Formats: sequence, structure tokens, C-alpha cells
Amino acid sequence: MRRHCFLLQVRPESLDEYRERHGAVWPEMLRALRDAGWHNYSIFARPDGLLVGYVEAVDFDAAVRAMAATEVDVRWQAEMGRYFTGSGGRPADGSFELLEEVFHLEDQLDRLS
Repeated sequence: MRRHCFLLQVRPESLDEYRERHGAVWPEMLRALRDAGWHNYSIFARPDGLLVGYVEAVDFDAAVRAMAATEVDVRWQAEMGRYFTGSGGRPADGSFELLEEVFHLEDQLDRLS
């Protein structure tokens, strides 16, 4: 399982509504994420609309493709696209700005053993 962190930008004026939508994600969307290989998935928000996402996946690119192939993701993206800036209306279509991991405590502790 590999760790992945990414950035997205929500319109600041839409952030409260975006938070509300994520407080009650459709059950079929939650199951689709799990079944596509998304694990330990979290999204964090800054007041200016910057989102930081964290997910663990064996193969992140395959997990993204698997989600994009689901009917529920097509519906979810159609509804959520209006919240995002600079993403072409699809926040999960590769518009993620992936970040490089430069430190992980457990990895370094394991190397000490």
C-alpha cells in the first residue's frame, strides 16, 4: 500500500456547501471508492478553499481509473465539478496535483531497527 497526497482548489465561496456534501456522501459512492482500491482516504480544507487529500492505494493510477469507470462517479463528478476551480469540472480526472512525500516517521523508524 502506497501513500498519496494531492491538492485541489475549491471556490472559497463554495467551501461550506462542499463540506456539507462530504458530510453525507452517497453510500454507493463510498462503496465504489473502497472497491476501486481507495483506502484511508481523507480530505482536509483550508479556509481559502485549498483541499489536501490523502489516500492509500496499491496502484493510485489504477484506483483513479477504476473510479472514473463507475456510473456513480460520473454522477458525483457532475454534481461536484461546480465547486472546483481550474479542473475542467471534474476534480478526480487527473487534475490532482500530486505531492512528493519527503518524510514518513514509520519508514525512518523501521530503518533504525
